[in-house]
Amino acid sequence: MTLPPVRPITLCEIEAAQKRIAGTIVRTPLVRLELGPEFPDIRLKLENLQPINAYKLRGAVNAVAMLPESERARGVWTISAGNAGQGVAYAARQAGVPCSVVVIETAPMAKIDRMRALGAKLIPVPHEVAWQALEEHAFPGVEGTLVHPFDDHNFIAGHATMGLEILEDAPGTAAVIASIGGGGLIAGVGSALKALRPGIKIWGVEPGTAAPFALSFAAGSPQVFKDWKSSFVDGAGGRSVFPRMWERMHPIVDGSLVVSLEETRKAMRLLAEKARIVSEGAGAMPLAAALTGKAGRGPIVCIVSGGNLDLTKFCELIAL
Repeated sequence: MTLPPVRPITLCEIEAAQKRIAGTIVRTPLVRLELGPEFPDIRLKLENLQPINAYKLRGAVNAVAMLPESERARGVWTISAGNAGQGVAYAARQAGVPCSVVVIETAPMAKIDRMRALGAKLIPVPHEVAWQALEEHAFPGVEGTLVHPFDDHNFIAGHATMGLEILEDAPGTAAVIASIGGGGLIAGVGSALKALRPGIKIWGVEPGTAAPFALSFAAGSPQVFKDWKSSFVDGAGGRSVFPRMWERMHPIVDGSLVVSLEETRKAMRLLAEKARIVSEGAGAMPLAAALTGKAGRGPIVCIVSGGNLDLTKFCELIAL
């Protein structure tokens, strides 16, 4: 398959996406996390409040809307651990077309149930098979038009709308932290923020069990994470950095911070205790990274990217 060349996402495209998706997405609040003067000044961008409880709806709605009518009419499919699948299924239902999801078989039941409820046909596969499909932009036997969950210009432009909202609500923001899976969220938000405020710091965060972007920033080129391990952080931490995503991210991301699963678990508990927020692992990692002090004193915006996880698992993770 010949893919279109990677190009920067312009402010005009982001502003057009903002208008396009405004009737579907929630303009999520940005709230201060009150921790006391010894901690950094932290604000939370609550994307867990989207209709699918995750930010992926922004990109999915924009990407499906931007498909030529002939491609959209064939139906759409995507590859997902759950949140992109929900986003594309939601957008497909809105457009009145069928949707299939090649889903990682270890996805939380909460995400699987929600995709099914949105009408998606699910094709469960192991993580390594899904990752290969992501790299190849193909999966045998699936019908319809692929809406790639991160290596898609219009998907990323949809996510970038979040950056416009952040600066409207907190113009003094010094740094933004976003979890990295494939890199679509940070590529989008970073594109908007750097266009408007070139001096702002854009930090990624990954779990120590799956941190290919941190390796790539250290090496200056896209890397494979050879010791990849699955964990409860299913929405972030890839097996490798795709060269096309490296091309998108490298100019606008200042680095990737790495946090442990224990730090992530504690951040999930802190969000529940201090702000009454149910966050999945990937949604809590930016807070875990901010609390290390490596992103400075702030103001730091931590993107709470989603809150889709089984509540029994959530209770286990935040228990003392």
